[in-house]
Order: sequence, then C-alpha cells, then structure tokens
Amino acid sequence: MNRSHHTHAINTSLGNHTPEARMSDSRGGTTRAHLGMLLWALFVGLSFPAVGLLTDGLPPLLLTAMRFSIAALVLAPLAWSQSEGRPSWRTLLLYAAMGLCLAGFFGTMFWAAHRVSALSMATLFVSVPLLAYCLGRGLGVEQPAGRLLAILALGASGALGLAWAENGGDFSGMQFGLGELGFFFGCVASALYPVLSKWGLANGTLPRQAGLRTFWSLIAGALLIGLMGFIWERPASLLRMNLLDLLLVTYLGVFSSAMTFFLQQRATSVLTPGAVTAYSYLVPFVSMLLLFFDQPARMGVHWLPGSLLVVLAIGLLLRRDRQP
Repeated sequence: MNRSHHTHAINTSLGNHTPEARMSDSRGGTTRAHLGMLLWALFVGLSFPAVGLLTDGLPPLLLTAMRFSIAALVLAPLAWSQSEGRPSWRTLLLYAAMGLCLAGFFGTMFWAAHRVSALSMATLFVSVPLLAYCLGRGLGVEQPAGRLLAILALGASGALGLAWAENGGDFSGMQFGLGELGFFFGCVASALYPVLSKWGLANGTLPRQAGLRTFWSLIAGALLIGLMGFIWERPASLLRMNLLDLLLVTYLGVFSSAMTFFLQQRATSVLTPGAVTAYSYLVPFVSMLLLFFDQPARMGVHWLPGSLLVVLAIGLLLRRDRQP
C-alpha cells in the first residue's frame, strides 16, 4: 500500500513532465489551434457583408489603417500584461517586415480592385496556402509533407469550384495581365506573414505570447498602410463617415482584425504556415452560406462540388494533425 502511494506521489509530482502528459498537452494545443482557425474563417466570412454596408467612396487604405489601430487598441491590455520589456531591434525589424506583408497585401488588393475582375482575384488568392508552404520550406519552417500538399491542392480545387459557381459556372472572366500580376505579389505577401511569424518563433526572435505578436504586427501594419493611404488617397474624404460607418469600422477592427490576427498568431505557434493558411479555403464556403441565406433562389447543384472538396480538405487536415 505504501509503495502504491509512493508511486502515485511520484507520478503526481511529475505532472506534465511525463511524455504522455506532454503529448496530451500538444494534442490539446493543436485542437485549440484548429478550432480557433475555424472561428477565424467564420469571422472573416462575416466581415464581407459588414464591409458592403460602408458608405461608398470612403478611402479603403485609411479605413484599413483605422481597423488595425482599433484592433491594436483592443489588444493593448493583453500585450501590456504579456510584455517582457521593450522589443529588441531585431524583433522590431521583423515586426516591420510582417507589417510590410500586411501593407503589401491590402495595398495591392485595393489597387487591383478597379483593374482586375473579382473572379481573377478569387482564383489567385487560392494560391496563398501553397505559397505559404513553399515559402515555409525555403525558410525551414515546413517539412517535406506530400500529404499536406495533397490536402492543399484538394482545398484549392474546392475554392476554385466555389469561385466558378459564384461566377455562374463560367471562367471566361479569368485573365492574367498587369493587375493580376500585382495582386499575385500581394498574395505572396499574405502568405509570407505566417511564415515570418513561424520563423521568428523558431529562432527566438519573436515572443511566445500570441497577444504580444499580434499587437506589434498590427501596429506596424497600421502605420505602413496609413502612410500608403495618406499618399494615395484623400484623407479629407474620411469626414464623410457617419455613425453607422464608425460602428462598422469598430466592429471590423475588433472581430475582423483583432480576433482574426490573434487566432492566426495563436495557431502559428503549433501549426505550420501551410496548415494555418489552408483555412482561407473555408472563407468562400462561409460566404456561400450567407448568400444562400440572403438569396435562396441562387442555390443549385453547381455549388456542391466545390463545397464538398473544401469540407473534405479541412476534414483531412484536422485528421492529419490529430494523429500522433
């Protein structure tokens, strides 16, 4: 009996230091990351209707800088509690590079919006997870994973199927010119953001706290995007904002920026960049469900192939990361 109590005491004192406990903690963290990215896809999908309610003619880059500033303000108490002092110059430079990625994506997106069809942009954006995997391999934060590549290709096919269905079952609006090339470079910048986050975590440049990383990257992004807005847009046009616009921008700042970037940074701690960005395939799926709710007459079997492929890809991704 005493020996049994002694053994139990040893196991209790070891706690999470046993291999089984560490494996359980690792699986729990992976599950939380995946659940968080499912929530991320929902928040991003719900943001598009909110953007559509904004007054026409408002400067998009300056509105994005406002969203990021509001998001950083929301996360400031969390970042303060997690802060370990002033970031080093190396860390600040990496935050600036991450902010440049955000500015590059949003800048090219708004620049291309009047030059590129929505179908072309949706099709090019499908490349982001595959780009993230390739960039991650280049920086050593992705391992050779044929199964992950197959899942990403499956999800990309599904997202293309949804873009095809959204365009009425026609790819004739797809083309590739200067505008498409510019937006593709924006997609590269978007893919590089989680890769740089993972790389900074791997070499100890970035802190382990997700709130702190999110706060500083949003600050850097807000400054760079705001600078682009002051150069290319008319700041005086912000005076046209009404109360509804202010409420919508606040909502987008809290949920579509603060929450989504925090969830993405938290997931980056345990998932690879390719797995994190794969959840972007779910965004058009969420938008499709919202479209059916608003316009049920647009439902049809042509939405089914893309939807099934996207759901299958996310299911395989969840199953892959749950295996030991």
